[in-house]
Amino acid sequence: MSEEQNKLVVFQEKGIRRIWHEEEWWYSVIDIVGAISESKNPRRYWSDLKRKLKKEGFGQVYEEIVQLKMEAPDGRMRETDGANTKLIFRIVQSIPSPNAEPFKQWLATLAQERIEEIENPELAAERARGYYRDLGYSEDWIAKRLQGIEIRGKLTDEWKERGVQEGKEYSILTAEISRATFGKTPSQYKDFKGLKRENLRDHMTDLELIFNMLGETATRNKAVEKDAKGFQQNRTAAVEGGKAAGAALNAFEEQTGQKVVSNKNAKLQIEEAKKAKKLAAKQKKLEEKEKAKKDKKKD
Repeated sequence: MSEEQNKLVVFQEKGIRRIWHEEEWWYSVIDIVGAISESKNPRRYWSDLKRKLKKEGFGQVYEEIVQLKMEAPDGRMRETDGANTKLIFRIVQSIPSPNAEPFKQWLATLAQERIEEIENPELAAERARGYYRDLGYSEDWIAKRLQGIEIRGKLTDEWKERGVQEGKEYSILTAEISRATFGKTPSQYKDFKGLKRENLRDHMTDLELIFNMLGETATRNKAVEKDAKGFQQNRTAAVEGGKAAGAALNAFEEQTGQKVVSNKNAKLQIEEAKKAKKLAAKQKKLEEKEKAKKDKKKD
């Protein structure tokens, strides 16, 4: 899974941010509270719940909450309350909602999947492939997306080894590559495509994915070539790598007459795929009920 994909999981069509911290997943408490309670103001709900937990003698839960930087709806990295799986289970028990039990089962499944993926990394790619198929993407697009995930992983591994800090510094370097390649930062690109909290790369066309991969590959090569150390030197490599991809993009547009940067997004496709999946599940349940009735009559 990509860094972006890893940072957002979906429970009943509600996005929940998470981040890999101290060798385990930490989740946005506010996102989880919003998904389970369906409160219109999850921040206030969580604030009230924290006071309740403390009053009930569970102050330790609050003390173990960690402030972690996660991507806010405006695309910026902001600190928010994060909790690991153990803490989340305790918090969920304090939320009176019919969604609480399904959420706990869903969270347990995520934890098991992570263990399986560590033991067999190919499972992560296969799950990602299935995820994108369910959202209506073509096999060609999926192949490019998964290749982009691999390239992104190699780049962030390189940054980590060269002393770049996760979070804000990764975001800045990514923005430099994007600006030099496409003429837009990721937040500007998302605005252009009419996106908010959606994953930008999941809404790129095949061509956009190709040049995005080129920018990140060129950046990694520049970092290695220059033996870039720390944030500033890697920022220079990011700008140069992005410019190389941008020059290739301009040459492609001049030669073919095709525009690479597009305001198209996959929201309608994804929505239609989700509806089709729901209808198929509903139809399957009806067929199972009919079969059960027939079997009962036979008995």
